[in-house]
Amino acid sequence: MSFDLLKYLKEGTLHEAAMACPIATQDLEVNTKNRDASIKAEYIKYGPLNVDEPGDYWKDLAEYWDTTEEAAKKTLCGNCVAFDISPRMDECMPGQVSDGSGRLGYCWMHNFKCHSARTCRTWAKGGPIEKDSVSYDWQERKEN
Repeated sequence: MSFDLLKYLKEGTLHEAAMACPIATQDLEVNTKNRDASIKAEYIKYGPLNVDEPGDYWKDLAEYWDTTEEAAKKTLCGNCVAFDISPRMDECMPGQVSDGSGRLGYCWMHNFKCHSARTCRTWAKGGPIEKDSVSYDWQERKEN
């Protein structure tokens, strides 16, 4: 496939066309390294590992945030401001993005593919990212 510069200039989409998929969506080793670092980092604690058997994950997160378990369970990657499920990010994913318990998206805070039913200590209200323009904005800010 060739890169048609004139086409992108005419459409006004050159910037978007030039932005590649995040490396972690294309390279399993990079994704795994970033995800594992996010699980281990005390300030992130990505989890729970198994959403069907969370152990004390939600209890511990509630204690960390000084809130209830019920409130903690509502702070999911799926509603985080950095969780990217835009159409362009779906195209970046290597396979199916949904399962019975949620969907796969991209975490711009920690640079890995993450699942909507999980969360972390850096969760921030306001998501998910559903528009390509917002996804490109996050990527541009990450690269600068």
